[in-house]
Amino acid sequence: MLSGVAVYDVRLPPVNLKRGSGPVGGNYSSLIMIALMVVVFYFLLIRPQRKRQQEQVKMQNSLTPGTGVMTTTGLFATVVAIDADDVILEIAPGVETRWVKAAIGRVLVPVDDVEEENVKAVDHDLVETAEQQQGADHDTTTKKP
Repeated sequence: MLSGVAVYDVRLPPVNLKRGSGPVGGNYSSLIMIALMVVVFYFLLIRPQRKRQQEQVKMQNSLTPGTGVMTTTGLFATVVAIDADDVILEIAPGVETRWVKAAIGRVLVPVDDVEEENVKAVDHDLVETAEQQQGADHDTTTKKP
């Protein structure tokens, strides 16, 4: 006998080689879950991003001189000329800069379509809201000296 040496009984659980039972055979649920996650990622992330990119490229290719634009850095300008992949923008009278089309973030829509009636209604609502807030600021309780 060996003294000072511990002997451990190490046994592995029995392996069940029957088809369809346990992780060895027939368990496709994990593969189905992974495939389902890939499909969900495609429809929630990849597809909408591609659609936005296509709309952005379409907008950039439809630019014409005289169009008001905003660049991706927030600069407002007017398109003066288009040259292949470049756009020449006028940022102030007589000040022109050259930008790549990909730097155009959005096309500005003229505000001429706004009716005065809608503006008056909005102003009226703002006045009422301001009056209500001023009334709420006044303390109606009596103060004791």
